[in-house]
Amino acid sequence: QVQLVESGGGLVQPGGSLRLSCAAPDSLFRMFSIYRMDWYRQAPGNQRELVAAITRGGDTTYADFVKGRFTVSRDNAKRVVYLQMNSLKPEDTAVYYCNFQGPYRVSWGRGTQVTVSS
Repeated sequence: QVQLVESGGGLVQPGGSLRLSCAAPDSLFRMFSIYRMDWYRQAPGNQRELVAAITRGGDTTYADFVKGRFTVSRDNAKRVVYLQMNSLKPEDTAVYYCNFQGPYRVSWGRGTQVTVSS
C-alpha cells in the first residue's frame, strides 16, 4: 500500500513550536501535483479531525482551534507538505496525519505523535 510519510513530531512544552513534514513517494507524484493536501489529528478516544488544508496553488484553510497558531505550506518540487505549529497547547496533543483531499485519499500512514506537556 502506498502511503504518505509524516515526521517531525515530539514532546514540547506548552507555548513551544514544532514543524511537521509530510512526504509523498515518487509513485504519488501526479496526485501530489493535482490535489489538495490535508492535515488531520487524532487524540486518544477522539475521532480524527481536520486541522488544515492547502491546495496545489497554495490556498489554505484552518480549523478554528488552530487559526493564528498553525501554518500549512507545501513544496511541490519536493513533494512535501509542512505544518508549522506555534503556541502549542496541551490539547494539541495527538497523532498527526496527512492525506489527499477526501475522494482521493490513500491508505493512512503511521502519523507522527505530538505531545504538549510540561
